[in-house]
Amino acid sequence: MNQRVRLAVGAACVAAALPVLAAAPARVGPVPKVEGVYFSGTWEDPNPQEVLRAPGTVQRTPTPPAPLNEKAKAEMAERRAKQQQNKPTELTGGAACIPGGFPGMMGPVFPLEVLQSPGQVTIIAEAFSQVRRIYLNEKQIAFEDAEPLFWGHSVGHWEGNTLLVNTIGLKDSIRIGGGPHSDKLQIDERITVTSPDTWEDQITVTDPEYLTGPWTYTHKYVRRKDYKINEYVCEDNRLYIDPATGQQKLRLGE
Repeated sequence: MNQRVRLAVGAACVAAALPVLAAAPARVGPVPKVEGVYFSGTWEDPNPQEVLRAPGTVQRTPTPPAPLNEKAKAEMAERRAKQQQNKPTELTGGAACIPGGFPGMMGPVFPLEVLQSPGQVTIIAEAFSQVRRIYLNEKQIAFEDAEPLFWGHSVGHWEGNTLLVNTIGLKDSIRIGGGPHSDKLQIDERITVTSPDTWEDQITVTDPEYLTGPWTYTHKYVRRKDYKINEYVCEDNRLYIDPATGQQKLRLGE
C-alpha cells in the first residue's frame, strides 16, 4: 500500500470514529443546589478596631462575661498558679501554635469566609486558617461518641433564613470565657442572614458542670466583596520564653 492510499484509509477511519465520539453521553450533570439562604462570601466585623477608635464612634455591645460557677473559678485560679510556677519554661497556647478553636474563631477580629455546598456549610477564619464544617440535616452524635476536636462536631438545619447549629465535642484546651469545660458542653447557634450583605451569629453556650446557666452573645458581620482571604500560618517555635524576663519573645531572622 503506497503512502497516498494509507493516508486515505486513515482519514476514513478517523471520520468513521467521529460520530461515535459525538454521540457519547455527557458525564457532567446539573450543579446541585445548596440548601437555605445563600450567603457564601467573605465577611468581617462591621465595626473593626480601627473604626471603633475613631472619635464619636458608637461602640459595639460588649460580650457579657461567662457565668462561671465556683468550680470553674477554682480551676482557673489553680491553672494560673501552675503557669506562674512553670515560667519561664512554658509557652501559652497561642505561642505554641495551638488553634483557638470554636467558638472563639467566630469572633470577627479577622475576616471569615463562608462556603456553601450541598449538605454542608464551611466557615474559614483567616486567623490561623481555622476551618469548621457544619453538616446539614444530620443527627448529632452522642456526647460519649464525640471525639474531642478543636472545632467540635457541628450539625445544622435551616428554618427560613436562620441556620440552627449544634456543636459538641471540644478539646480540653478550648477555653469557655477563660474557664474550663466538661464533656457535656454544647453550643447552639442561630446564624441568621439579615440581608444580602449582613448576617449575625447568636451563640448560646451551656455546660451543666462549669456554668451557672446559659451564656449567650452575638457576633455580627458585613460582606467584603473586594477582599480575598489571606494565608495565615502560625509558625511553630517562632515565640520563646526569655529566661531573663519570663516574657514571650519573637525569634528574629528565622
